[in-house]
Amino acid sequence: MPVAGWISGIQLEAFVSTAAPWIAFILLSIIGIKMIYEGIFDDGEDKDDSFSLKEIFFLAIATSIDAFLVGITFAFLKTPIVEPIVIIGAVTFVLSFIGFYIGKGIGHLFEHKIEVFGGLILIGIGLKILLGF
Repeated sequence: MPVAGWISGIQLEAFVSTAAPWIAFILLSIIGIKMIYEGIFDDGEDKDDSFSLKEIFFLAIATSIDAFLVGITFAFLKTPIVEPIVIIGAVTFVLSFIGFYIGKGIGHLFEHKIEVFGGLILIGIGLKILLGF
């Protein structure tokens, strides 16, 4: 996403900088509302906790909008992109890996409460991105 933002920042500076916060807010809010709904109105049946490829794709896009905006900033500042994307990628990988195993180990203790909390966090991130401009 930083590379996509960097390329977009070079090509479409005015449009991208105004539309990106709204795109982030809308995507994160939709996913957050869905998580809250599922956390509150779960029918108690055992369901498959796996995500479809489509859900994973949209979640990845929605949560990477901030990295996209960082890429735009790098383009505006004429910063080379290679070193920052290596650092961003490595840190993201390590923290995602740690989060996955922590969630796998203790996620069952919180079940639906954590899903509602996660939805609220996504909506909060969307609001922060939107109001930060």
